[in-house]
Formats: sequence, C-alpha cells, structure tokens
Amino acid sequence: MAMSDPTADMLTRIRNGGKAELAKVDIPGSKLKIEVARVLKEQGYIKDYKFLDDNLQGVLRVYLKYMPDRRHSIFGIDRVSKPGCRVYKKAKMIKPVLNGLGISIVSTSKGVMTDKQAREANVGGEVLCNVW
Repeated sequence: MAMSDPTADMLTRIRNGGKAELAKVDIPGSKLKIEVARVLKEQGYIKDYKFLDDNLQGVLRVYLKYMPDRRHSIFGIDRVSKPGCRVYKKAKMIKPVLNGLGISIVSTSKGVMTDKQAREANVGGEVLCNVW
C-alpha cells in the first residue's frame, strides 16, 4: 500500500523509537528525509544518521540520542504541513517554537533549515515540522 505522507512516517518512527528506547530506527530513504535528519543532528536531537544504499529506495538509519537518565532527547515532534493542507510562511511570519526552546524545520528555496536560519537568511517556505 502506498504511503500518503512519508515525512510523517519518519517523524512517527523517530517518536516511537524514542519511547521504546531503541538505539536506532530504519526509515525508507529519500532526499528530503536525509535533509531533515541532517538538521536534527546539527541541532543535537539525534546522535547520527546514515544512508544505506540497497539498490532500491535506500534506507535511512537514524541513531537516537538519550539523556543520562534514559529520557529521549526529543520531547515532542509535530508535523505541521500535511499533504492535504500545506503550510507556507514568509520569513517574518515564522514564529519560534516554545519561545526558542524548540525548532521548526522549514523547506526553503535555499534548502532545508531551521526557523532561525530561515529568518536570518530572510527566506520563507514550507514549515515541515516542529521539534522540542
């Protein structure tokens, strides 16, 4: 069966893997998912990620990060823009998540970046998700 929202599937796998205290989760690969994983790693929400080529779609392996008391480093992750209702924002309209404690991941014409980077570069785009 075809998946209607692969990005939401990625976020759900990361959320469920964190709740189950898994060391890593495997996700069907795509360029957008790799960029989202890159942003999550740069911001310190995941340990690492790796793209494994299997001569088909490929697999994105995400290594989850935990705090010393075994709590997942991602407390919440929400999908904002959905296939049925895309959410686009101008640079000045992108608001900080939890007063700057979290991030929004934005797909812009200059690549996938955080809300802060998008405001600094003065570019808007599709708000993919919020992470805190």
